[in-house]
Amino acid sequence: MAKETFQVSISPREARDLIENEILQRNISGTLVDSYSRQVGEYEMHVLIMEKYYMRSNNRASVTSTIDNFDGVTTVHVVAAGSSEGVFFRFDWGAGSNFANSVARALAPHRIGGEDRFDF
Repeated sequence: MAKETFQVSISPREARDLIENEILQRNISGTLVDSYSRQVGEYEMHVLIMEKYYMRSNNRASVTSTIDNFDGVTTVHVVAAGSSEGVFFRFDWGAGSNFANSVARALAPHRIGGEDRFDF
């Protein structure tokens, strides 16, 4: 399971739009499973759950992105899951990390600190 939390210099809505564009428009097998958004005053939160088919693992991986500005800066938390093969072993041939990196790449130009570094 790949996961990371980082901050970006754009609004949560802009971050959500960039992630959706990267996963849904640039990935042939990327699909939006569900999304949820809330806004109260100047604070907003978006949750995106997406999945993608990976031929190398013959499996679908999911990535969940939670985006908010509750602390005055846009924070993105990304978790990839469901990409492991087998019942007892959580070995995913890199599919989860690859999928999570799609989110990080989409937001890299706006990342605050560590723009060229992906921690997945």
